[in-house]
Amino acid sequence: MSESAEIKAGQGIRRALPSDVERIVELCRELATYEKAPEEFTLTVEQLHGALFGANPALFAHVAEHDGVVVGCAVWFRTFSTWDGVHGIYLEDLYVTPERRGTGLGFALLVELARECRRNGYSRLQWAVLDWNTPSIQFYEKLGARPQRDWITYRLAGDALGALGAG
Repeated sequence: MSESAEIKAGQGIRRALPSDVERIVELCRELATYEKAPEEFTLTVEQLHGALFGANPALFAHVAEHDGVVVGCAVWFRTFSTWDGVHGIYLEDLYVTPERRGTGLGFALLVELARECRRNGYSRLQWAVLDWNTPSIQFYEKLGARPQRDWITYRLAGDALGALGAG
């Protein structure tokens, strides 16, 4: 692997703070635009702040900084495997601004999540990637991640979710 967990001076990875929430929302909006679905993005600063820093947080985040500016984020939550009997991490969003890509920050964010797994005895780190996102797929496979081709992800949302819940 040619990537290194060492990142350049002036860059760093850390847990998100309440003061980072507005920037994380901006980065997630940029990601939605990159993924060709900006109209689906409805997250507010208040929602994210409550999820990350409310009474019972179920969402977590790390940020990547360059010269004191947050330029990337990893937003994640714990999962649980009934097969392994332990938690894991589901990476909901990984994003680094276009001008900072290739500097090791995306790699460093994933390294920190892998360390989070090891520290806590979690058995897996998993995520989804759009099938057309070739640069990300190549990056993930270079790290040793492999697609789960035998599983199909389903989503119930909107009217279908409402109908099922109503009856």
